[in-house]
Amino acid sequence: MLLGLAALPLNLSVARAADAVAAAEPEPVEYVRVCDVYGAGFYFIPGTETCLKIDGYIRYDIGVGLLGHQDVLDKKDFAEGEVDFNDTYYKRARFAPRIDARSETELGTLRSFAALLFQYTTSAPDNVITVTDSLAIDQAFIELGGLRIGKAKSLFKTITYDAGGVMNDDLGGIGYGPANANQIAYTFKSQSGFSAGVALEEGTGTLYTLDSYLPHAVVGVSYKQGWGGISAVVGYDSVWEEVAGKVRLDVNASEQLSLFIMAGYASNNDDLGVNSPNYFGAWGGDWAVWGGGKYQATEKADIVVQLAYDDLESFVAVVDVPYELVPGLVITPEVAFQANLDDELDDDNGEVGGFLRFQRNF
Repeated sequence: MLLGLAALPLNLSVARAADAVAAAEPEPVEYVRVCDVYGAGFYFIPGTETCLKIDGYIRYDIGVGLLGHQDVLDKKDFAEGEVDFNDTYYKRARFAPRIDARSETELGTLRSFAALLFQYTTSAPDNVITVTDSLAIDQAFIELGGLRIGKAKSLFKTITYDAGGVMNDDLGGIGYGPANANQIAYTFKSQSGFSAGVALEEGTGTLYTLDSYLPHAVVGVSYKQGWGGISAVVGYDSVWEEVAGKVRLDVNASEQLSLFIMAGYASNNDDLGVNSPNYFGAWGGDWAVWGGGKYQATEKADIVVQLAYDDLESFVAVVDVPYELVPGLVITPEVAFQANLDDELDDDNGEVGGFLRFQRNF
């Protein structure tokens, strides 16, 4: 009996070996391949020749003074029958994912790009402070070669770049271009640094969205070299039949210091006043000037300055100090001053504001 029990495992193993089924060969795995043709962060979508990049940022902003909410209703006092006003913070939490897909075709690079903005923002409609959620499509366009169709930054901005690189670069009503909008644009870029573009744009908002089949039109040129660059752009507002233009000069004074100066001019209908609507002339009056620069103070910290002044004698000065605490995390404090220098206005003291941004890039 004991001998029979001892032999049982051997008999079972022999029986199993006789009845064993051969396992199927594993399917080959296609690992993700890096695509370095378009820069860092791209990889091939498995099974295709399309390169994909997913990046973006998470941001948290805090504003006080001029850059916060001023003169908002005191809710407790109002509930008790009194009307008092306070100043309070501006705050915004933003998640901004971006998707960029590119591939090569016989007509050039085919690109699709989308950028979304998920936001949780304080606002003060009718001077009552509240917080709202929102989702916006910042950009969504298709490109083939130099042709672009979809929602994107206006050529009136991109051909001459943003103003000075500070966070709040359009304070005091001294804006330098329109918001993102639907467009059909073509940009030619040469290897020598010269580029030229033309765009037909739809406009935004109740004042500037097209009310006929005649679109807003933009043309611009730029030339970039190691020393800096020069650019110019002209836009025609088809709704109000006005024009605006900008000229910009950039100079790389050293490896650490870059400077710029930009001037803009906008036509105005005298019948509608000095502040008549102009989609591209987003500043006050007929003209405006911007200037400033960026200085790399350390490996982790920069100093960014922007000054702006317009025909209505509005003056704005902004200073940023972006600091990279660790790779991917940038903390930026900002101080801004805004005043009107017209002697006839009682606005000699001006206003001061502070802003603090935490941004994680990925």
